[in-house]
Amino acid sequence: MATTNDKEFRTKLATLSVSQQRQVAALFVQRVFALSNDARIKAALDMAKRADISDAELAVVSQAANTARVESYAQCGRDSDWTTQAGLFVAKAAVSCVGPEVEGENLAWDAAMQVRVARTCMAASGDVTDHKEAEAQYAILDNFLNT
Repeated sequence: MATTNDKEFRTKLATLSVSQQRQVAALFVQRVFALSNDARIKAALDMAKRADISDAELAVVSQAANTARVESYAQCGRDSDWTTQAGLFVAKAAVSCVGPEVEGENLAWDAAMQVRVARTCMAASGDVTDHKEAEAQYAILDNFLNT
């Protein structure tokens, strides 16, 4: 059954294992990667898509993605433009993909929300394109669950 709202979306995400959450979250973030273009973010996404990622590999890419996030945050304070803000939220979403598992939290939901904020930043910058990010995320999740 196709996902049609955030309640269904969140419920379906909650049924996934942490490894599956990482994989689907990486697919969400991939849609907005161009707003960042940081090699550390790409490496984090590539690793998060792997079902067999080790804890050691996760630790390395998590640290690198977090460094990218911190650097992106520092740039936001300097320029304070919407495009730079979007890059920060892409980095935050990537950190969600490879960050440590926290009881009661859903990595994929966190990443999805950060991706949506990145899109909102781009709309505020004047790059107004009709991105229906939530609907795209529903389709990504449904496809992931069906494969």
